[in-house]
Amino acid sequence: MQSSATPRPRRRSPRTIVVQAAAALAAGQGIGRFVYTPILPLMHAQAGLSSALGANLATANFIGYLAGALAGIVVPAVVRSAVALRASFVVLVATLALMPVSHDGTVWFLLRLVAGAASALIFVIAVSAMLSGLREQAHHLVGWAFGGVGAGIALSGLLVVAVQAASTWQAAWWTCAALAALLAAVAWPLARQPEHTSSEAAAMTERPRTHRWFLALLTSYTFEGIGYIIAGTFLVAAIQQGVPGRLGSGAWIVVGLAALPSCALWTRLAGRWSRPALLLTSLTIQAIGIALPALLGGATPALVSAVLFGATFMGVSTIALSIGAHLQVPRAVALLTAGYSVGQILGPLLAAPLLRHGYHQALLLGSALVVVSAVAAAAVCVRFPHHLGPVAPAA
Repeated sequence: MQSSATPRPRRRSPRTIVVQAAAALAAGQGIGRFVYTPILPLMHAQAGLSSALGANLATANFIGYLAGALAGIVVPAVVRSAVALRASFVVLVATLALMPVSHDGTVWFLLRLVAGAASALIFVIAVSAMLSGLREQAHHLVGWAFGGVGAGIALSGLLVVAVQAASTWQAAWWTCAALAALLAAVAWPLARQPEHTSSEAAAMTERPRTHRWFLALLTSYTFEGIGYIIAGTFLVAAIQQGVPGRLGSGAWIVVGLAALPSCALWTRLAGRWSRPALLLTSLTIQAIGIALPALLGGATPALVSAVLFGATFMGVSTIALSIGAHLQVPRAVALLTAGYSVGQILGPLLAAPLLRHGYHQALLLGSALVVVSAVAAAAVCVRFPHHLGPVAPAA
């Protein structure tokens, strides 16, 4: 006798989810967003890109990123849509491939704007699917999925350095577009896991009052968006300015290599230490790392700066999003990403007037804003509710 019950969708293994999510974040974040940083000096030298236009293109990407994050808040169904994820992959790869086709600043602005929206949607959907799939049995693997961002940064940085030695800025964009397409193919099957049963959903309808801590977290993450993006956009150019040669051009690779294992490390530490305290610690380390090239010249401070920045910037995101999920605020990932995006829009605008005399003053500003973020993180630590009921989906 056959059962009339509808079969439940088969769950994928945790490791499969991690690989697919890591590939998605490597394509959407590591390449789609951050490849502009190592290509920026090439465009200055070969395409006649001015410092002002360079900052404007960074801002365009952040405006698009905010639009994508807001879409995840206004239209919650988007966060659960595999179709939206795949469409975002296609759009992202297209914007990367089209960058070298034109020398028009307006076209570049529009392409980076659209790329930002696609990157945000990839991030929110992929993180939501990953947290949904891992929350029951393998949450300790979350850090490895976020490590995909570092992998994307390192791989794209290596490609740009290789292309820089043999070819042009156009080839750098095209090779990175091809790499993003390959990673998107790996991530293509990623989708949110089956929803909870009605009884499980009913158990999570009564949420604890945690908005006080979430507001402090949102403030911290927004200021981190301002401070980190100043370094994320101009750190390579600042190091090249002070230490020309291979170290300067390879600094972004060092950032990516440091970021790759950092999320897993911070996740492991979160099993032993308070996550708010780890957030405060990582922000403090990051502020020091950003300021180093501006305060001390030479290769060693530059290298230490790249390592400290790489080891913390994705770790901060991993910890902050994990805290947001713990606090059980609806659509926490999209809300925090939106705040982060607002910060990223403000960062280049605040830094632009300081670029007339190089990048050091901008880095000091970025470091100071990360200190403000750390102060807000300290407020999250105060009487933090470590023990709550079942954690609702973060998105």
